[in-house]
Amino acid sequence: MDLQFIGIDPETGNVGSPTAWVDNSTADIVLQSYTADDATRRACAENTAPGHAKGIPVGETVIRIPVHLVPLLRKACDVAEQARL
Repeated sequence: MDLQFIGIDPETGNVGSPTAWVDNSTADIVLQSYTADDATRRACAENTAPGHAKGIPVGETVIRIPVHLVPLLRKACDVAEQARL
Protein backbone atom coordinates (compact mmCIF):
# COMPACT_ATOMS: atom_id res chain seq x y z
CA MET A 1 0.00 0.00 0.00
CA ASP A 2 1.39 3.39 -1.02
CA LEU A 3 0.18 5.86 1.62
CA GLN A 4 1.01 9.54 1.20
CA PHE A 5 1.21 11.32 4.56
CA ILE A 6 -0.93 14.47 4.52
CA GLY A 7 -0.63 15.64 8.09
CA ILE A 8 -1.24 15.16 11.79
CA ASP A 9 -3.54 17.22 14.02
CA PRO A 10 -1.28 20.09 15.12
CA GLU A 11 -3.14 20.43 18.43
CA THR A 12 -2.47 16.91 19.74
CA GLY A 13 0.87 17.61 21.34
CA ASN A 14 2.31 14.41 22.81
CA VAL A 15 -1.06 12.65 23.23
CA GLY A 16 -3.18 11.35 20.40
CA SER A 17 -2.29 11.51 16.78
CA PRO A 18 -5.26 12.00 14.44
CA THR A 19 -3.63 11.68 11.04
CA ALA A 20 -4.66 11.87 7.39
CA TRP A 21 -3.14 9.96 4.47
CA VAL A 22 -4.11 9.32 0.85
CA ASP A 23 -3.72 5.84 -0.62
CA ASN A 24 -2.00 6.63 -3.91
CA SER A 25 -3.11 3.36 -5.50
CA THR A 26 -6.86 3.92 -4.89
CA ALA A 27 -7.11 7.67 -4.10
CA ASP A 28 -8.92 6.71 -0.86
CA ILE A 29 -8.49 8.97 2.15
CA VAL A 30 -7.22 7.01 5.16
CA LEU A 31 -7.80 8.46 8.62
CA GLN A 32 -6.54 7.65 12.07
CA SER A 33 -8.51 9.33 14.81
CA TYR A 34 -10.21 8.88 18.15
CA THR A 35 -12.71 6.07 18.66
CA ALA A 36 -16.15 7.54 19.24
CA ASP A 37 -17.54 7.09 22.74
CA ASP A 38 -20.56 4.89 23.43
CA ALA A 39 -23.02 7.80 23.42
CA THR A 40 -21.84 8.94 19.99
CA ARG A 41 -21.94 5.39 18.61
CA ARG A 42 -25.50 4.94 19.93
CA ALA A 43 -26.60 8.23 18.40
CA CYS A 44 -25.13 7.24 15.04
CA ALA A 45 -26.70 3.79 15.21
CA GLU A 46 -30.12 5.24 16.04
CA ASN A 47 -30.07 7.87 13.28
CA THR A 48 -30.30 6.31 9.87
CA ALA A 49 -29.43 7.52 6.42
CA PRO A 50 -32.38 7.37 4.02
CA GLY A 51 -32.73 3.88 2.59
CA HIS A 52 -30.41 2.26 5.13
CA ALA A 53 -31.08 0.05 8.13
CA LYS A 54 -30.37 1.29 11.64
CA GLY A 55 -27.07 0.36 13.17
CA ILE A 56 -23.41 0.43 12.26
CA PRO A 57 -22.65 -2.25 9.67
CA VAL A 58 -20.01 -4.90 10.27
CA GLY A 59 -16.72 -3.62 8.93
CA GLU A 60 -17.57 0.03 9.68
CA THR A 61 -16.97 2.14 12.75
CA VAL A 62 -17.58 5.63 14.06
CA ILE A 63 -14.60 7.90 14.66
CA ARG A 64 -14.29 11.46 15.87
CA ILE A 65 -12.29 13.89 13.76
CA PRO A 66 -11.00 16.86 15.76
CA VAL A 67 -11.82 20.23 14.21
CA HIS A 68 -8.08 20.95 14.05
CA LEU A 69 -7.78 18.20 11.42
CA VAL A 70 -10.28 19.83 9.04
CA PRO A 71 -7.65 21.78 7.05
CA LEU A 72 -5.68 18.55 6.58
CA LEU A 73 -8.85 16.77 5.41
CA ARG A 74 -9.38 19.47 2.81
CA LYS A 75 -5.82 18.95 1.63
CA ALA A 76 -6.36 15.16 1.61
CA CYS A 77 -9.50 15.63 -0.50
CA ASP A 78 -7.56 17.75 -3.00
CA VAL A 79 -4.73 15.20 -3.18
CA ALA A 80 -7.21 12.32 -3.59
CA GLU A 81 -9.06 14.11 -6.40
CA GLN A 82 -5.81 14.79 -8.23
CA ALA A 83 -4.68 11.17 -7.78
CA ARG A 84 -7.94 10.02 -9.38
CA LEU A 85 -7.40 12.07 -12.55
